[in-house]
Amino acid sequence: MTTFSRPPSKSRTALFPGTFDPFTIGHESLIRRGLELFDEIIIAIGVNEAKKSYFPLEKRLDMIRELYADEPRVKVESYNSLTIDFAKKTGAGFILRGVRSVNDFEYEKTIADMNRSISGIETLVLFTEPSLTHISSTLVRELLRYGYDASKFIPKGIKL
Repeated sequence: MTTFSRPPSKSRTALFPGTFDPFTIGHESLIRRGLELFDEIIIAIGVNEAKKSYFPLEKRLDMIRELYADEPRVKVESYNSLTIDFAKKTGAGFILRGVRSVNDFEYEKTIADMNRSISGIETLVLFTEPSLTHISSTLVRELLRYGYDASKFIPKGIKL
């Protein structure tokens, strides 16, 4: 019989990093499912000066904070450092990521391997629900830019 010893206790907090420009129902699904696994999730909006965002950082922070105002286990913050450095700063023991496709998986695996290698922080990947795999912030931004109604891809409660 094989026995497994438990690893040293880690924070049951997960950091969910991204630009969230905008936050979609796909992101919302990952948070809902992640809350079944973690005690707390920090939605961490990464600031990348090289990227031009559609929504200003403060608007994204406000939209997501308002969405989770009644969920004390979800915090929303921003950062402009390496994700693992921010995870350490917040005390997060895990990084939560979502994967829609094989391409996403390859990218996320490479980053997860590097993060684990230099910090010891594990990444937990959740596969996107099949009905949501076509939704990405990039495509939603494109719809918005051209004046299309993207409300069915945005969580109810977020006011664009």
